[in-house]
Amino acid sequence: MSMRIAVALAATIGAGILMSTAAEARPEMVGLHGGEYSPGTIVVKTNERRLYLILDDGHAVRYPVGVGKSGKQWAGTTRIDGKYRNPAWSPPAEVKRDKPQLPDVIPGGSPRNPMGVAAMTLAGGEYAIHGTNVPGSVGGFVSYGCIRMLNDDITDLYSRVSVGTTVVVTR
Repeated sequence: MSMRIAVALAATIGAGILMSTAAEARPEMVGLHGGEYSPGTIVVKTNERRLYLILDDGHAVRYPVGVGKSGKQWAGTTRIDGKYRNPAWSPPAEVKRDKPQLPDVIPGGSPRNPMGVAAMTLAGGEYAIHGTNVPGSVGGFVSYGCIRMLNDDITDLYSRVSVGTTVVVTR
């Protein structure tokens, strides 16, 4: 193989990797069928591992998410009851029981903080829609019930919704 071909191939592969990585952290505009959710509603489809922000009766912004692992999933309707940038995190009792070595509080901004750059708490429980400092976990069944997003995606969603926004989680 000539040096010119090798360089061109390496450049093409490198550009493909960079482009695919960048695309993962961008919300995607998608069409929806039916109009079962009001504009402004957040819909999490656990089995798809996707979160949808409904824009109108035919369109939504879609994000990849990590969701509850086996036995930790839930479904229902709630609302956002708080919005926080760089939140500190205290492990809930169930997490602390499973991982007693965790500190009682991990400060916001720490690379060990599982909340990432922002969190929106959900009414009625210990769950949140939040960022992550482990981007490879997004797209999997990974949490104790929280909805985990890439930091760029939670930043985008955070700017689009407010306290009181309806959140519907389906399986």
